[in-house]
Amino acid sequence: METRRHFLSKTSIAGAFTMLSGSPLPYLVAPSSDSASFWPDNTRLVISLSMQFEAGGELDFGADSPFSGNYLPAGVPDLPARTWFAYGYKEGIPRMLDLWDKHQIKVTSHMVGQAVLNHPALAKEIVDRGHEGAAHGMSWTPQVTMSASEEKAFVAAGMDAIKRVTGQTPVGYNCNWLRRSVNTLNVLQELGFLYHIDDVSRDEPFISTVNEKDFVTVPYTLRCNDILLMEGRHFSSRQFADQLKDEFTWLYAESATKRRMMSVSLHDRIGGTPAMAQVMHEFISFAKKQKGVRFMRKDEIARFVLQDKHTLRNQ
Repeated sequence: METRRHFLSKTSIAGAFTMLSGSPLPYLVAPSSDSASFWPDNTRLVISLSMQFEAGGELDFGADSPFSGNYLPAGVPDLPARTWFAYGYKEGIPRMLDLWDKHQIKVTSHMVGQAVLNHPALAKEIVDRGHEGAAHGMSWTPQVTMSASEEKAFVAAGMDAIKRVTGQTPVGYNCNWLRRSVNTLNVLQELGFLYHIDDVSRDEPFISTVNEKDFVTVPYTLRCNDILLMEGRHFSSRQFADQLKDEFTWLYAESATKRRMMSVSLHDRIGGTPAMAQVMHEFISFAKKQKGVRFMRKDEIARFVLQDKHTLRNQ
């Protein structure tokens, strides 16, 4: 059974079509009297950024890249593809880290275990600079076909790699391409995780019961995801910028009357390119000018909704 506390007014819907500029948006509709309960510290809309650290965790053969469609004999290393992934740790992550520092915001970095082991100094720097080190499997090996015991060992290995290298124990999880198995949530609960993101069904976090305990979903996005839009559909950086602002405008209007969260996903080799860094700089600058907007790590979101009595529950 699902509960819903507030509904978007016609005023909010009309206001969502307001043209965007660099100046603060009007409230569009006044916040409800109890909107402070939606998020901590009178926050109106939360933005959660993901910075996926995957470089070095890709498969030796057949990994997705701009070169994947080109003919290559079976068993021959895809050397251009390797340089595509290497960009993530050589340029992408360092550039994004500087951008987050510039804006004084913290993000969640879902880290592939093998990427962490291959580039330990960078993985540790991510955490040392105040960002969340979350888990993203040990490699890109699909979990969906694993037995429960195999999957538990696989998840635990990636979790341990992050803990040993960064000193931080991951509490959040993301499967490769969101492809979890029927056992994944049970495995995560058993290993002590608080949340996962492999769900695109809502624009707010919610709680489910897993192994008779509360477990949080902090929803992911495909609409504001660089790997789908920039790599998969070849958006320009300007199109991605429009996507972010349009998404923000509508969610900001809805956030007057219900809990709303905007999710943006950036991958080391894509979101860390110069054009995308410029887009994110512009978007963050714009969002920070709006009243009641807050950037939060996903572990912070999960811990808040676990203790908040108003959190949506799936039965």
